[in-house]
Amino acid sequence: MINQHLLKTFCTLVDIGHFTRTAEQLFMTQSGVSQHIKKLELQLETPLLIRDGKSFSLTDAGEQLYQRGHELLRSSEELERLVKHDETHEGKIKIASPGSIGLRLYPFLLDQQRLYPNLLVDYVFAPNRDIERALADRKIDLGLLTDLSNVSSVSSKKIAIEPLVLVTSSNVTSVNWKKLLELGFISHPDAPHHGRLLLSENFEEFKHVEQFMHKGFSNQISLILEPVSRGFGFTVLPLHAAQAFRQQDLIKIHYLDNPVGENLYLCVNRIAITPNRIKFIKNAIASYLAD
Repeated sequence: MINQHLLKTFCTLVDIGHFTRTAEQLFMTQSGVSQHIKKLELQLETPLLIRDGKSFSLTDAGEQLYQRGHELLRSSEELERLVKHDETHEGKIKIASPGSIGLRLYPFLLDQQRLYPNLLVDYVFAPNRDIERALADRKIDLGLLTDLSNVSSVSSKKIAIEPLVLVTSSNVTSVNWKKLLELGFISHPDAPHHGRLLLSENFEEFKHVEQFMHKGFSNQISLILEPVSRGFGFTVLPLHAAQAFRQQDLIKIHYLDNPVGENLYLCVNRIAITPNRIKFIKNAIASYLAD
């Protein structure tokens, strides 16, 4: 393999055409330049220069090496620039979050991409456990969790609290325990957890969501409120998910006497190097969700 340090000396010498000026340009001695050329000729086992006093010309091998060597050095310099390139508003960012927070956050991130067209956002909706695994495996740059991660390679920072709310159809103006039993429960993947958090703080009769008649289930965050809006039952959701439902006139968001929320944690891989674009988006997310 050709030594790039020697190759750079050779190409610079051919460009300048003079040993002394080449030495000055490369901060070397003239004898050092000569030694580099000799080492390169020994490595390639062929003469590269035809010396004539203080001047020289290239052999056929020297001419080929000069042409291809310049290309190689330019490619190497370009690769180095790309590796060192760390623009704040340029490059791809991979983010994942649970569905509710994603409904609020993803449009905000698209606004950032509109402001900075070279900033590319890949966004995945996923449950906490999948996000933790993706962070640990370094498949994503940032993750938002509603539980504090116990994974040693994941660093978590609390940035906000997402309120939980009870949602019914719009014709239900108020709720009590009896009314909830009459309505029945529309479930979703996080419903038992959300229901326990909110209802246990507001209804002393509550023990578990199985106390309510099961009236339906959906695992699509944007569709959970469809049966609710049609009067089939009630559910408990994060506020962002309830506010994202497209037909707000068909639902009623109930703010109970004892508010309950889920902590939101912004998470990264603990050992991953953080480029400037990740720092920028990380700070933007924290500021946006804290409002």
